[in-house]
Amino acid sequence: MLTGNILLLVLSALALVALIGTQTILAIFHDRAVTAAGPTLTLDALIASIDQKQTTLSDIDNELLERRKALANIADVQADYDATKRQMDDLKTEWLQQDDRRAEVRAVRDEIEQKINERLAIVSELASSRADLDAVQDRLSAAQRLFEANDEMKREHAALDARLGELRAEAAKLAEAQERVQYLEANAAELTRAVAQSEGRLEVASRELAETRHALSAEQQAVATARSEFTQAAARIAASEERATAMESDINKLEGRRASLMAQVARLEESIGEATGSETGGDEVNDRLKELIALPPVLEHMRTWASRAGENEDEAITRVKRRLSENGLQYPDRTVMAFHTAMKTNETTQMAVLAGISGTGKSQLPRQYAAAMGIGFLQVPVQPRWDSPQDLMGFYNYIEKRFRPTDMARALYQLDTLNNPESEFQDRMMMVLLDEMNLARIEYYFSDFLSRLESRPSRDRTGERSLRKDAEIELEIPMPRGLNPPRIFPGYNLLFAGTMNEDESTQSLSDKVVDRANVLRFSAPKRIHTSSQSAKTSEPEALSAKRWQGWVRPVSHVEGDASVTSRVERMVEIMTEFKRPFGHRLGRAMMAYVANYPNRGGDVRVPLADQVEMRLLPKLRGLEVDTNDAAFGRLKSFVADDLMDEPLAQAVEASLQSARDGAGQFVWNGVAR
Repeated sequence: MLTGNILLLVLSALALVALIGTQTILAIFHDRAVTAAGPTLTLDALIASIDQKQTTLSDIDNELLERRKALANIADVQADYDATKRQMDDLKTEWLQQDDRRAEVRAVRDEIEQKINERLAIVSELASSRADLDAVQDRLSAAQRLFEANDEMKREHAALDARLGELRAEAAKLAEAQERVQYLEANAAELTRAVAQSEGRLEVASRELAETRHALSAEQQAVATARSEFTQAAARIAASEERATAMESDINKLEGRRASLMAQVARLEESIGEATGSETGGDEVNDRLKELIALPPVLEHMRTWASRAGENEDEAITRVKRRLSENGLQYPDRTVMAFHTAMKTNETTQMAVLAGISGTGKSQLPRQYAAAMGIGFLQVPVQPRWDSPQDLMGFYNYIEKRFRPTDMARALYQLDTLNNPESEFQDRMMMVLLDEMNLARIEYYFSDFLSRLESRPSRDRTGERSLRKDAEIELEIPMPRGLNPPRIFPGYNLLFAGTMNEDESTQSLSDKVVDRANVLRFSAPKRIHTSSQSAKTSEPEALSAKRWQGWVRPVSHVEGDASVTSRVERMVEIMTEFKRPFGHRLGRAMMAYVANYPNRGGDVRVPLADQVEMRLLPKLRGLEVDTNDAAFGRLKSFVADDLMDEPLAQAVEASLQSARDGAGQFVWNGVAR
């Protein structure tokens, strides 16, 4: 297009030059003609002609000037043309050099188109997946509604069963009443006949009554005499009973002395037998351990449990809450989560204690928790007379030459998979509940056992015999020379809990127990729940000990978390101000609780508030409120402002006010959530 315009301009310039030349030639010829005719022209005509020629010449000059300008423009156009042509040549050269880049651009375009296609495919697949997800959510919603409808139908079924029982009872009462009416009608006829007979006998009786009255006066005199004799006999009997009581006491002492002497004789006989080199046969050893090896009822029942399918911790906790509801038990979620976490931390905290007034569900929570989890449950009722570890584990009867174990000793023997590798409960767990553990002094019967639990090596080193020997319980069973008494290692497949009522008949917890236990205090309920138990609950399924261990997290999980360590240090400062400091063991136990608290989502305030409630407040028992008013104020501020647990702060204030209204000494009364 540019070349055509230039050519047109060149042709126009050539035509203009030709035109100018033609006009110039014509002007020359015209001048010659005028010159030839000059003499004949007059002066005026010549002047007019000259003026005309000048005008024409001026026009020609102007036109020539314009033609020159046009020629100058043509030169500029030619220069532009040459420059444009050179630029075009350079562009062509550069275009030829850009083939490789164009190839890369085409490759990039192809790749972009491919990614766009893949994105469209992914979007299509995502839309399909979203549709599937919506369908699944719809099915889940429908299933949830079905579960709710099923629960409602179960409740209605239970109500109908109860009503049916009432109606059956009423029907039975009506049948009995009908039979009673028939019986009374028959008796009425007999009574009518008897009345006639009685009237005749009445006259005879009247005569006999007069005679009886006369005899009665004589008998009254005889009774007065007999009463006097009875008083004297009662005094003699009382004296005889006192002598009999004293004799019975002496007999009991003699029986105890006799049993002690016979046990000493048995021990001496055994010592003599060993000294003389006589060997005890294997059958006799088996007889001594026969009752220890026998399965207790709790393990007999566990043998029938099916193994539970794989599940995560949240699903297990949900099942616990559902079972509690099915049994008509209502606990705050915070309490259930606290008890579950306390069970998980049995490496750093040896047991959980559920304290409070009677009837608040302290025993039912561990029982139903164990059943829902698939953990064996052994309840050990503590007796007021317990005063030694033998009351927990059993004793050796030297007369019978046989060890008399408790169910707890037999269960621990079977679950000790290290010293009893042939046990059939290799991957099972059990919870031991010491019910009303403070009826007797805990230091007398449980202190040694608690020390054994504390001496256990870490989970990953229990296989080293030298490390676990201090934690093993050696049963007091005399064995033949060369044989060691049986030893039981209470491993981490055992969970320990205890309940304690707080009344005038019980003992308080010692500092040793408080330092080694999470104390959950059940306060008086704000309102009475009347939920009924479901007609049927599911049979437990055994929880794998390995799966349980998979839920347990080490203390190192939170050791580097400044939000945990700084708050624990703050607790140390507050307790030091109370002059009730705690050491590394309790600090690690508190951090282990935080590490194992489920579903905390990075918020450590809830588990730390639990530890203030369960570990610190019980240690403040007996402190003078007025003397420690500033420290209590800092404790409340820490709980309310830092841990954001206003109900706990209010409960602390309520306990303080109760102390001010009473003896002035702090007693932690618990918090109702």
